[in-house]
Amino acid sequence: MMVNAGVQSQDDPILLAHAETDAFLREVTEQIDLDTFDPDDGEILQRLVECLGDTRGMTRLRFAETLAEIGEASTPFLLDGLANHANPVVRRAAAKTLTLIADPTAVPHLIHALLNDEDTVVKGSSIGALARIGEPSVQALLDILASKDVPESTIGHAAWALAFIGAEAKEYLYQAIASDSPVVRSAVVGAIAKVAQEEPKAELFEILVKSLTDVDVDVRCEAAAALGNLAYKPAIPNLIELLDTGDGETRRAAALSLMKVGDRSAIEPLQTALAKESEVAIQGVIKLAISQIK
Repeated sequence: MMVNAGVQSQDDPILLAHAETDAFLREVTEQIDLDTFDPDDGEILQRLVECLGDTRGMTRLRFAETLAEIGEASTPFLLDGLANHANPVVRRAAAKTLTLIADPTAVPHLIHALLNDEDTVVKGSSIGALARIGEPSVQALLDILASKDVPESTIGHAAWALAFIGAEAKEYLYQAIASDSPVVRSAVVGAIAKVAQEEPKAELFEILVKSLTDVDVDVRCEAAAALGNLAYKPAIPNLIELLDTGDGETRRAAALSLMKVGDRSAIEPLQTALAKESEVAIQGVIKLAISQIK
């Protein structure tokens, strides 16, 4: 015997739950449109956050956009969801919604989620929110970079966020380039390179060129890569000097940077370096640089 499809849909608990959720969203949206929504109604805000766990991606997006439209009144409820909800889907969506709101008061909570949540998507969404918030996040990101107790993946996230923030972080970067931590200095070089792309100022390039002589190989290589990507010709003599350094990674980075700068004045020094180079892999890089410049 055939069951009527309409009756079946009415009895399906998932479809009923979806219908109830959709009706709730319509009601809140209408209140916002009519300017009758009460941002002090904690029960409604809590329910909106709970709906970030809906199984339908587009519905989650609509709830996130609605919470973002409500603004900073949503922040405490989103932070509670980020910190305490058992469902990782809600925690992920809460962090993504905080990205849309960009409330500076969320920074310590997002840092906590980045460092402590077991879900990698929550961590990634938290760093996205920190980057979007901008300057208020910078000191906390520098503190993470200076820490010896965080995994490489978190260091990478923090360095990316710092570069994303870019010019907003400029004053912090000028101070942090003198940090005792090579991880901080390396991340700062990457961020300064991003700022120099947007604002090609002499003092920024001076920091990058000076970083070519940093005691740490990673900082030197980061600076060389940055100057190559920026095709900064005044750095050519400094990069040529690095072709004669005792560290292979630095010589390799210098050759690649000279290749990207692409000035023919580097050909002869590269040929000299090739004649002295003992590592086969670096010989290959130098040959590639010469051929590309030619």
